[in-house]
Amino acid sequence: MSFTVAIVGRPNVGKSTLFNRLVGKKLALVDDTPGVTRDRRPGDARLVDLRFTIVDTAGLEEAHEESLQGRMRAQTEAAIDEADLSLFVVDAKTGLTPVDTALAEMLRRRGKPVILVANKSEARGSDAGFYDAYALGLGEPTPISAEHGQGMLDLRDAIVAALGEERAFPPKDDVAVTDVDIPQSTGADGEEEEEPAYDDSKPLRVAIVGRPNAGKSTLINRFLGEDRLLTGPEAGITRDSISVEWDWRGRTIKMFDTAGMRRKAKVIEKLEKLSVADALRAIRFAELVVVVFDATIPFEKQDLHIVDLVLREGRAAVLAFNKWDMIEDPQAVLADLREKTDRLLPQARGIRAVPISGQTGRGLDKLMQSIIDTDKVWNKRISTARLNRWLEQQQVQHPPPAVSGRRIKLKYMTQVKARPPAFMISCTRSDALPESYTRYLINGLRADFDMPSVPIRIHYRSPDNPYESKKRRT
Repeated sequence: MSFTVAIVGRPNVGKSTLFNRLVGKKLALVDDTPGVTRDRRPGDARLVDLRFTIVDTAGLEEAHEESLQGRMRAQTEAAIDEADLSLFVVDAKTGLTPVDTALAEMLRRRGKPVILVANKSEARGSDAGFYDAYALGLGEPTPISAEHGQGMLDLRDAIVAALGEERAFPPKDDVAVTDVDIPQSTGADGEEEEEPAYDDSKPLRVAIVGRPNAGKSTLINRFLGEDRLLTGPEAGITRDSISVEWDWRGRTIKMFDTAGMRRKAKVIEKLEKLSVADALRAIRFAELVVVVFDATIPFEKQDLHIVDLVLREGRAAVLAFNKWDMIEDPQAVLADLREKTDRLLPQARGIRAVPISGQTGRGLDKLMQSIIDTDKVWNKRISTARLNRWLEQQQVQHPPPAVSGRRIKLKYMTQVKARPPAFMISCTRSDALPESYTRYLINGLRADFDMPSVPIRIHYRSPDNPYESKKRRT
């Protein structure tokens, strides 16, 4: 992107609505409640012919540094310092407030370009608020309606005038296309070719999920080595799913911090429902999910529900037992956690579980290595020849059951996809095959092909009966 723009202003003036308008998607949560946004959220913006990075920020308020509002203000000030330009949004409908005046003075002291944006200018009676904005001393305000998309051309012209043509339109470089799934070809004789080896240079998308106050944001901040995400003792600080990028041993990792997910019965408020829905979207978008447990109170019922949800979505999972620095007898607790993991999560047999401390940084390298190892399994491909030899051995050791005096025959097996691994078995009377035999095959795949912790899918297909039509005629 050519330059970075921060959207700033007091709470509830429409900053997140403008952010969604510029990125062309409903990425940021929007609600009538003031103070919905708490972290700074970046996005790729398009405004007519401009391409730039836009950063949504929390509403600025006067508050003590140690309070939640004070920490939110620090995040917003960091976004302003990193940006090339600030869009100072005021509410033309309600007019100026003393907070607007204080924020204008703060922006002026920083000496960076500022565009005064009068939002909600389409509302009746907004003219007075628009003209009052001149008193801030930041030049002519740009009237817009973020909700209805009015005034976007004027905003584009104001950005170009503030930065200059050269800064707004930098020379275009050749862009290399990455992260594209290319279908695998087949050989000339029609046989399936082996897929290439695991690509450890490809960017990896990782979602961090868990119950509220499990330490998810603190963990990501420790990975980044900076206070990028808002943290604190209060539960439920994170609301939006925020993505951050960093490098681990030369590989790009894109992590998604998500809102804590409570039991569905306790999620009543609309804003929390939106936050949980945003977290679920992050799980579906990610390739691997780290489920953060509070090691001091692990394996709550909600923890098990979250792990089951991740596996049902087909995502690879790694467990992180956070706050390990607060455990008094680590060896005994670790043995107990391993026993509970195997007993309470039978659907994820062999799942990797790592004790960590987001506060001190203990165990983070081991966690990242477990993430990479699990992703390799999630992308694993097994040749058809090996699968059919294995299937024959499994039937010898444990033949399929006979139903109504006729034994079910498993004829052929192949892997139809990876991410997660999915297999198709051609068999007779697939509808009569019991679920217990499918579990037997899945457990065998995990053990014989070293595929722990990832969800495995098995589908069955029965060949068409050529005599079916004749039976119907008789």
